[in-house]
Amino acid sequence: MDIAVRRASIEDLEMLMEWRMEVLRHVFNIPENADTQDLYMANREYYQKSIPDGEHIAVFAEMDGAAVGCGGLCLYREMPSPDNPGGECAYLMNIYTREAYRGNGIGNLIVRWLVNCAKERGIAKIYLETSESGRTLYEHIGFQDMQGYMKL
Repeated sequence: MDIAVRRASIEDLEMLMEWRMEVLRHVFNIPENADTQDLYMANREYYQKSIPDGEHIAVFAEMDGAAVGCGGLCLYREMPSPDNPGGECAYLMNIYTREAYRGNGIGNLIVRWLVNCAKERGIAKIYLETSESGRTLYEHIGFQDMQGYMKL
C-alpha cells in the first residue's frame, strides 16, 4: 500500500471543508440532517485566515491519488517557561482516517509527518486531545497524559 502525506494549501479549501465537516460529524456524533451552516462558515473562515498566515498546517494522506485521511497542526505561541523557553507550541488536531482504510498505519503516518513538521520549526511542546480509540496511536509515538489540566 503506497500512502503519501501532502500538505494542503488554500487551493484545497473545498476539500479541507469536506473533510473537516466529516471529522466533526464523526467525533461529535452530529446527525447528517443537523444544521451545521454556522459551524461550516466558522471553519471556512478559520482556514481562509490561518493557512495563508502559516498558523495552521493541514495535510491529507493519499493512496492512488485519493485522500484517505487528514490531519492538522495549529501553531501558536504561549508565554515562555522553563519547559518551553521559546514559547512556541503546536496543537495536533483533526487526525482522521476513513473507516475503510483504518488499521493500515495511516494515522501514524499523518501524526509523525506533523510532529516532524513541528520539530523542524523548533517546536518541542505539542498538545492534543484524544478519544479512547486514538490513545494507543499517540502513546506509541511518545505522547503522555498531562496531569493538572482542566477545561471550562
